[in-house]
Amino acid sequence: MKQDVENRDALQTAWSEEMRAAKTATDPEGAWAHLERAHILSQPLAGAHVRTHGAMLVAALRRRDTKEIVGQVFRFVVAGPGSLTGRYPVGNTGGANVSAFEPMPVPEDLRAVLEPTASRETP
Repeated sequence: MKQDVENRDALQTAWSEEMRAAKTATDPEGAWAHLERAHILSQPLAGAHVRTHGAMLVAALRRRDTKEIVGQVFRFVVAGPGSLTGRYPVGNTGGANVSAFEPMPVPEDLRAVLEPTASRETP
């Protein structure tokens, strides 16, 4: 899903908001939910995608979740190239509890940021 410059700015802003919400969450489950949303938003942006997996790895280390740590190390390595080539599973939440290659439904509110809106499309 190629992003235009205007949409890229909105995407970067939405991603930053989710990352900020993850950092300020008061519980690990809430923080993880924001990291998953940040992951969905970050997929088209190589740097943000890698940074999101870095944050997910830190969260897994804090929880001492071995399966998640291993999963995040793998995803950290493939995130950048996947974004740069446009080969990533749209909507995937990025955790080790799902296949790294399985597309997933995109939440409606995130879809509005990821996809060009009708108001910007020409007939």
